[in-house]
Amino acid sequence: MIDGYYLGCPIWSNKAWVGELFTLDAKASDFLRQYGRVFNTVEGNTSFYAVPPVNSVAAWADQAPADFRFCFKIPRAITHDRRLQNAEAESELFFQRMAPLGERLGPFLVQLPPSLGPQEWPVLTSFLVRLPPQYRYAVEVRHPDFFGAGEAEARLDQFLQDLGMDRVLFDSRPLRAADRSDPNVRRAQQRKPDLPVHPVALGPHPLVRYIADPNLPANDPWLREWAQRVAAWIEAGRQPFVFLHAPDDFYAPRLARRFHQLLSDHVDVGRLPPWPADEAPSSAEQLSLF
Repeated sequence: MIDGYYLGCPIWSNKAWVGELFTLDAKASDFLRQYGRVFNTVEGNTSFYAVPPVNSVAAWADQAPADFRFCFKIPRAITHDRRLQNAEAESELFFQRMAPLGERLGPFLVQLPPSLGPQEWPVLTSFLVRLPPQYRYAVEVRHPDFFGAGEAEARLDQFLQDLGMDRVLFDSRPLRAADRSDPNVRRAQQRKPDLPVHPVALGPHPLVRYIADPNLPANDPWLREWAQRVAAWIEAGRQPFVFLHAPDDFYAPRLARRFHQLLSDHVDVGRLPPWPADEAPSSAEQLSLF
């Protein structure tokens, strides 16, 4: 079992993982249970686009292990459409809807639009201080001025630290170095921000979002760098969250497994459980023996 930190992918429901991560006979209703047998956290990107239905939240609470953590994104209707203003009703609905997950809730991700910068500092700070205090948060800024190593960045980091919030550490360097002849790479490069990496831990749960080169061996230099830093955080008493992305996310579980191997060279973080696809023959395979 994973120990000392949280490791996961940007999604848990991926049909392409049937036979890769999941058993050959896995259905969509099996995906979260099988994913949760290996990884102990996941990004909840689905909530960025819409507030999940009541029955979906109830199913997730039933299917996820007790020590599993969902890191859901706050809906874009709040962060992007309303730009953090006049969204009290939307915020109340969202947090009420997610509340049944209880202890399975990890930090909520506050992903801000690239155009929201220091000029909207009063709006940003007002929104953050009014977030429900019973939850944890990680803030992902994308405006270049928050990466200038100047007053704007120092003020942001100090404010988040004072609130006990974490800053999302977004690393797209591997994606930027990837072969652009791959259409998935080109699309991902167009969507993902190209910003400096300032790997400073502000709160108790540093949160890393790593965007990979689909050529898996090419990621090792960056993964080794992150393994050393995450190991230092763990040894300092922090409990990081690490999410591995790939342009089409098929290889995200493999990347996560490789990162765990590299991290294990520095600190004892337990053994990554076997993948359900490798653990035992599926029912279909068993029938084929007769």
